[in-house]
Amino acid sequence: MIPASIPILQLTPNSNEVSAQIEQACRSTGFFYLSLPADSNLLSQAEQAFAQAGAFFALPTAVKLQIERSAQTNCGYVATGTEALNSSRVGDSKEALNLGLANLGDASVWTDDLRPFQASLAPFYHACIQQVALPLLRSLALSLALPAAFFVERHQQNFFLRLLHYPPLAATQTQTSAIRAGEHTDYGTMTLLFQAGQGGLEIFSGGSWRPVLARPELILVNLGDAIQRWTNDRYRSTPHRVVAAEAAQSSSRYSMALFCDPDPAVEIACLPSCDSPARYAPIRYQDYLQSRFAATYTSSDVPLLR
Repeated sequence: MIPASIPILQLTPNSNEVSAQIEQACRSTGFFYLSLPADSNLLSQAEQAFAQAGAFFALPTAVKLQIERSAQTNCGYVATGTEALNSSRVGDSKEALNLGLANLGDASVWTDDLRPFQASLAPFYHACIQQVALPLLRSLALSLALPAAFFVERHQQNFFLRLLHYPPLAATQTQTSAIRAGEHTDYGTMTLLFQAGQGGLEIFSGGSWRPVLARPELILVNLGDAIQRWTNDRYRSTPHRVVAAEAAQSSSRYSMALFCDPDPAVEIACLPSCDSPARYAPIRYQDYLQSRFAATYTSSDVPLLR
């Protein structure tokens, strides 16, 4: 299968320079790799975070459930099979740890056994936001001829770092069950994906599913539904999924994603420069997200957004 053609962009202090690169990528695949400056230590921090992820997911389930996902904040541990990103399928074969301000900033939600994970992962969370997410949001605004602060002002508190573990598939699972995470689009503005070197991610491009090369030396960025609605489909939120080739079904897969979502009360309305005419009615992000969560979770424990 021919890999997807995904451009590589350079993250530089010049937001205007980056914005020119972003526009073409956002209009074509909605995915791009990001190369960091030579003096950045973020990828070294990512390696340490992957080590912490491996240690956390190796814990007994009963211990991980001590920080089970809260319906109020959507932060915490999500057990295997709890989510179904493609609602026509059974629960996804993955477990996750959702990290945000609600749990990284509150030591009281962590038990003594788990509190070291809070201390070790919080610096990486904040570094991802400051070093990559906020500069990209400024460049994204400039690519749409908006003030540089347009998206930054609308993304103040809704960043979520998600550690993901796709465990080995059981020998009894069929080839159709080798889809570890069902087809979906991301809900927010953009996602920063750190990959540990294992393949499996595919995007739907040119009428077929194409594998995405796992490149640990780069950050993979993809757009979400919010920016597609803001831009009236000018920028693309591309469907993607995670599969396990036969050779990889007996191995674990790890990744980390920083989801950059608009703040809950932000109205997602077609930008004036993209109105031709508007394809989507204005909607508060919390209302849009609530509808997506309702279709994703296999239990009644749908996050209650405020």
